[in-house]
Amino acid sequence: MRKTVLIIEDNEQNIYLMDFILRNAGFEVIQARDGASGIDKALEASPDLILLDIQLPGMDGYAVAGKLREADGLREAPIVAVTSYAMVGDKEKALAAGCTGYIEKPINPETFIAEISRFIEPANAKE
Repeated sequence: MRKTVLIIEDNEQNIYLMDFILRNAGFEVIQARDGASGIDKALEASPDLILLDIQLPGMDGYAVAGKLREADGLREAPIVAVTSYAMVGDKEKALAAGCTGYIEKPINPETFIAEISRFIEPANAKE
């Protein structure tokens, strides 16, 4: 059974790149362009992994992570912040908001699947 990844991201180039890499690795991908629709899609789909941008229009990623952690069925879902925030303390702030992990942008296409595999087994891994 294919694993599902929800990308909550407003930048089209970032969405395209992550979607491309994930689909090529065998994942099913769902996309949301803002926090509110990301929360709705997470509640509908119960994804195996959520990739969350912090700089979102309207509701920022910190608030989205908090709302996701309050939702039944999503309290334990891995949420990985994928963000350009790379200053001292930014990773800790994302983790404190409810994220499970943190990946700095720009993402490296060669290592992206390995980075997220700490939180979800790659879809094309042998079982």
